[in-house]
Amino acid sequence: MSMKSLNRRRVVVLAAALACLAPGLSLAQAKLKVAGIYTVPFEQQWAGRLHTALKAAEARGEIEYKASENVSNADYERVMREYATGGSVLIVGEAFAVEAAARKVAKDFPKVSFLMGSSGKPQAPNFSVFDNYIQEPAYLSGMIAGGVTKSHKIGMVGGFPIPEVNRLMNAFMAGAKEVDPKVEFSVSFINSWFDPPKAKEAAFAMIDKGADVLYAERFGVSDAAKEKGKLAIGNVINTQAQYPDTVVASALWKMEPSIDRAIKLAKEGKFTAEDYGPYSMMKHKGAELAPLGTFEKKVPADVVAKMRAKEKAILDGKFSVVVDDSQPKSSAK
Repeated sequence: MSMKSLNRRRVVVLAAALACLAPGLSLAQAKLKVAGIYTVPFEQQWAGRLHTALKAAEARGEIEYKASENVSNADYERVMREYATGGSVLIVGEAFAVEAAARKVAKDFPKVSFLMGSSGKPQAPNFSVFDNYIQEPAYLSGMIAGGVTKSHKIGMVGGFPIPEVNRLMNAFMAGAKEVDPKVEFSVSFINSWFDPPKAKEAAFAMIDKGADVLYAERFGVSDAAKEKGKLAIGNVINTQAQYPDTVVASALWKMEPSIDRAIKLAKEGKFTAEDYGPYSMMKHKGAELAPLGTFEKKVPADVVAKMRAKEKAILDGKFSVVVDDSQPKSSAK
């Protein structure tokens, strides 16, 4: 056998050995196979943040990414299994309405890493959970809302009253009360993660009751505010570019710290079951208050100064936003 043939054979043997040690990784490109599974469309803000972070990793050449949107709860387990058997090494998605099924799939595929949005705890050895722990910027956005309301009435429209939504609403309300102790809230849940028309109608009802600022936890609320000449506070993503005269501030979620950590650990074969929730907090750059932008000069200077002082206190570890998962209640009469 020639030296050239021998070297070629050694390369083939080495590639096969590496493939066995690290399934889903190619010797040529070393890209991790990652799948995203979402029960809502990519444009929905929560799923959109995951999708954006994963697309960024794909653009950097770190992963091979495939995703499915609008997957029904009844079909979720099947899609998870298809990706797991198809070579995906890391699967990202949400387990809120399919908790038992998702955890069962993880047990059946112990060599696959799962990073799932969940209200539950991590499940050894391979089921990690995460959450949008953005109660800190939610509190700050509440301070802004308390500073711009003139009617002392704020409307709040949410999807479902689950801990992940409740804690943000409660933090927002606490921030608003710090600036305006007289503020009253109207709270409504539309029982859907993506139904803009329904959210819009709920917002209209609150405006009719005197609300001049709306907390847009769901899409559709800012549209109602725009049509009625009222103000809105965004959640998870910044939509001020679409609503320059309506959206005053937004509590932003950045999933990149969590996604990048999961990818790194999965590549290294060190992925374990853990709670990724803290990586969505401000100290890990997983959350922030969006720039005030078009409202920079419209929000009272004293309110902005007070909010910035609170923001610094949070980052310095001198102030902690209380995590309150209880369902918020209306206080408006």
